[in-house]
Parts: sequence; C-alpha cells; structure tokens
Amino acid sequence: MIFDFDAFITAALFDSHGRAAFALGDGTVRLQTEDGFVTVEAHDGAALSACVHPSGTGIVTGGDDGAVVWSRIEDGEVAVTRLAEVKGRWIEAIAASPATGLIAFGAGKALHVIDIADAGFTRVYAHEKSVSDVAFDPKGRRIATASYGGAHLWWARIENQKPQILKWAGSHIAIAWSPDGKFLISAMQENQLHGWRLADGKDMRMGGYPAKPRSLAFFDGGKVLATAGANGAVIWPFAGSNGPMGKEAAEIGFSRDSLSTRVAARLTGNVMVAGMSDGRIWAANLRSGRIETLKAEKGAAISALSVSQDGGRAAFGDEAGAAGVLEIPEL
Repeated sequence: MIFDFDAFITAALFDSHGRAAFALGDGTVRLQTEDGFVTVEAHDGAALSACVHPSGTGIVTGGDDGAVVWSRIEDGEVAVTRLAEVKGRWIEAIAASPATGLIAFGAGKALHVIDIADAGFTRVYAHEKSVSDVAFDPKGRRIATASYGGAHLWWARIENQKPQILKWAGSHIAIAWSPDGKFLISAMQENQLHGWRLADGKDMRMGGYPAKPRSLAFFDGGKVLATAGANGAVIWPFAGSNGPMGKEAAEIGFSRDSLSTRVAARLTGNVMVAGMSDGRIWAANLRSGRIETLKAEKGAAISALSVSQDGGRAAFGDEAGAAGVLEIPEL
C-alpha cells in the first residue's frame, strides 16, 4: 500500500508492535492503525529526525522547533508527550537505547541525554562543532557523535567527562557502531566512509563512492555492512577481528542511471533493502544473490527506509511525500 502524505518523508519506521510510523517535513507524524493512518501534530515546523522509542512503542521525533516528542498509540488511543525542548535549536539527530531506556539527541553543538524512567535525569555534552548524528553502542552505555573533524565517544550517564575523540579531517554526517561494539563507522561529506577499530584506535579509509553514503545498515548478524551512495548497495565484510581492514567491498543491485539513497536490513537476517534516487526499491539476499524489485514505479528519491523486525515488510518514504509499506518476499 502506498500513500501520498504531501510532505518530505524524514523517517519511515516500525515499532516493536509492527506498526509503521512516518515522520514528515510538515511536522506531523503518521501512525498506522487497523483502519489506516492517524495524523499527530507533533512539531511547530519540520520533523528533522526520528527513532523508535526505547519501550518499542511509537516513535520519538526531533524538530526544528527544538522539541523532542513521543508519538504513539496506547490502548487504542493516540498519545503525545513532549520529552524535552531546547529553544532556538534544531534537533537533527536522535537515537534511543532499549537496553538502558536512554534517548540521545544533538542540538547545535551539544549532545543531550534523557532517561524515560527518570524525568529529572539529563546530561549535556559540549562539542566544538555541530553534532550531525548520534548512535548508542549495543549495550546503550556509550554514545558516539559525528561532527566536523571526527567522532566523539561519551559515557551516557557520567557528568563532567572528557570524550574519547577519534580524529579524521572532514565533515562526518552519519555514524554507526558495529553490533559487536568493536568498530565505529562514519559517513562523510567527502563521499567516503571512515572507520575505527576501538580496541586500538586504528583507523581505515573506506572510499570509492560516487555520492555521499548517508545510510548504513548492518545485517547477517553484524558480519556485513550495507551502505548507500553508489549505483547499487555497497557491501563491506565485518567478520573477524580486523573487520573490513585490508578487504575489498562488493556492490550489488547495480543501476546505470540511478544511485542508492537509503539501505535497511534486519540485523539477524540475510536480506537487505535499498531505495534509489529514481524512487525504485529492491531487496537482495546476501547468500543466494537473488534480487527482487519491491517498487518498480519511478518517482522522487527515497528519503526514508526501514525493515520490520520479522523481516517481512519494508516501510519507505520519498522526498515528494509518497510513503508506504511493501511486502518482502522469500528470497
């Protein structure tokens, strides 16, 4: 099923109940119900970032109004809670940890951390440059931020700390931990990835992209990383203690006339999904090599993509406001 929400789709997500939710550039959140979708007026402005709430119910969005808002359906009714507000700042990056119940978000040059179980808990960690992205480690105890000049690592609950800084010149715009917590990978404005092995700080260049690889997704139990930013999906091997160091990437789903803009996968599965700059969406099985088109109709570039926890559906949105849920066949 495909809908026209008539606004840029910032995020397309599934909560732990399997319900799809969409965050939009007009400030609304669209929540899936048995009868379709309900509209939540979440922000006075645009929704710029989103993640699933640590409880697994509904989504948390950050807006250009400085607000962090939790939108969900409880007992059949729509519920909305304003969790935080940083006046005069845009909330362009947000992440949550089900393991610790923490939510982290970037607001200008500061990383903010709140706890869903303790309304009085808050931490603010200052950076020299703006925070572009945030990500929790697998245990939810440390937070990585992407910024100009590299990545910062913070302990999520400790006050008055100095971060571990992983330096690399350039603008870092997206960040992800490997599921085993051994590697940190950032996407860069300069059409490349950069990675660090955390045990010894050894770093690695991961280049060759024709476009910015803004979207990263680990799958196959964390042994593989898929990224956007090329004519297909770029696949990096992460098995072993050295991860992708000294290894070559592969590319699947090659297209001559479009670039991948978003990738998504279920961590424990072997199937990844890619959205393209011409609006098409396809799925590929890493083991069999089989590729299946999920959305053949062309349109605006795919701006949001995720896979359900059972691996059976993909939620997507594009820059023009088209959004929907697609079935992923057995591959």
